Amino acid sequence: MRGAVKQQDCIGVATERSPFNAGNHTIDLVPLKLPSMTTALTTTLGVDDWKIWQVAQRLSRRTIEERVRVIRTLHAETGIQPANIAAIDIVEWMADHEEWSDATAATYTSYLSAWFKWLQIVDRRVDNPMVKVGTPRVPDREPRPVSDADVVKLLQTRMWTSTRRMILIALLAGLRVHEIAQIRGEDVDFGTRLLWVKGKGKRLKSVPMHPLLVEMASEMPGAGWWFPMRGQESEHVLSKSVSDVIGRTMRRAGVRGTPHALRHWYASTMLENGVDIRVVQELLRHKSLATTQIYTKVPDGQRHAAIAGLDPWRAVRPVSGPGFKAAS
Repeated sequence: MRGAVKQQDCIGVATERSPFNAGNHTIDLVPLKLPSMTTALTTTLGVDDWKIWQVAQRLSRRTIEERVRVIRTLHAETGIQPANIAAIDIVEWMADHEEWSDATAATYTSYLSAWFKWLQIVDRRVDNPMVKVGTPRVPDREPRPVSDADVVKLLQTRMWTSTRRMILIALLAGLRVHEIAQIRGEDVDFGTRLLWVKGKGKRLKSVPMHPLLVEMASEMPGAGWWFPMRGQESEHVLSKSVSDVIGRTMRRAGVRGTPHALRHWYASTMLENGVDIRVVQELLRHKSLATTQIYTKVPDGQRHAAIAGLDPWRAVRPVSGPGFKAAS
């Protein structure tokens, strides 16, 4: 209001002094609205705009939500706005999380890099502190597929029909949990016996259906979600729910590993059966053959046989048969 003068009242609350009231010769004190300190401390500046930008880039909702979660966690745990944070603060924050695996640290570093790159693109920051932080080496992963015996144990365990269907899809189509959650009746082509899957990067690929899956698909809805959210039929179940349901069933069956280990079994079993690795790459829907090699595993029997064949005394042992000779 015109002519208003700010002052502090007796309890320290900012107020505005109203103009002199000629009618009653009093002064009215009106509380002045100031930004909430709590809101200022808890709101992570810029993330909502970043989220909109990522949606416009057609990134998956799952990727966007995970990126935003990490940036907000950085803010909450350091007390520093991520848009202004320094490299040393990032390094100290990451060092405080010794419980993170190398793979997790590498993933979170990639999220931070994406955040600061966006800040530079929209002219909200000149420098990129991740240049000083560096990029951790992504560790080589050894696949840990469930064993054939564990697959039998798992399938013999009592479970809900919907859970059994999820497990069979993971074992016989190699789908990831978020892909299982989003299957629709329209994705099945009974004529060609193909299941159309929207995977990472929203790439649409087809997967040939195992006879057991064709039979199962005939019992599922021909339209709409195969696994709708309880109470909200228009929405599919969350990928975390699929992971939790399968994971609990695996633990109850005494099967070690994660739901993703079922996808490892899918790849490793095909390789053991003599399927060409290029075909396995296509069925896993990988861009790179190197990624497929992570999922494949040399059979333990072959590895043990290779070790058992080592003989430190081979130089002095007699020739055991045609084609063999002692090393000189």
